Amino acid sequence: MRNLLLVGIAVSALSASTAFAQTATPPPTASLPVAGKMAPKATGPKTTVPAKPRTAESIECSKQADAKGLHGEERRRFRAVCKK
Repeated sequence: MRNLLLVGIAVSALSASTAFAQTATPPPTASLPVAGKMAPKATGPKTTVPAKPRTAESIECSKQADAKGLHGEERRRFRAVCKK
């Protein structure tokens, strides 16, 4: 009797979870057409800093670190010392 009860609970739990899995998610609102045109995307002010050009010393230190097979923290330390 106990086994039958456990099987019944398991079957009901599985059938309930499949009902939730079949719900559709709405499309994002930014891609809906507005009067034949795409709606503008919400963009805030740019917060990225423009990349500085790499110096010859930086490039040379990177090549040396590559030749030594350095990665991660070891590479960062090597390049810091090399550039100075």
